[in-house]
Amino acid sequence: MTALIDVVFLLLLFFMLTSTFSTFGEIELTQAAGGGAAQETLPERAFVQLGVERLTLNGLPVTLNDLFDDITTGQVLVSLDEDVTAQRLVDLLVRLRGRSELSVTVLE
Repeated sequence: MTALIDVVFLLLLFFMLTSTFSTFGEIELTQAAGGGAAQETLPERAFVQLGVERLTLNGLPVTLNDLFDDITTGQVLVSLDEDVTAQRLVDLLVRLRGRSELSVTVLE
């Protein structure tokens, strides 16, 4: 029995010394460059306010269908009311996702 314990201990010691317990990975981070030249053409921006019963585009009330027709390119900023549901937000994002030239940002 003592010989078996010695063999198990030697095997355990061997595997502990030859194995690698953790490997470190790298993640590249990009930094924003400060002081660069301003863009000559700013992207067209649209401000959307979303509530349970309310949907406005740049302060004017619209429907989801009209919103899809009115916004074609640029950046869309979406502001949420406190009472808006997740399903309502998903409905809006589904309508806007079909356009590759749109950049949608949901504000907190």
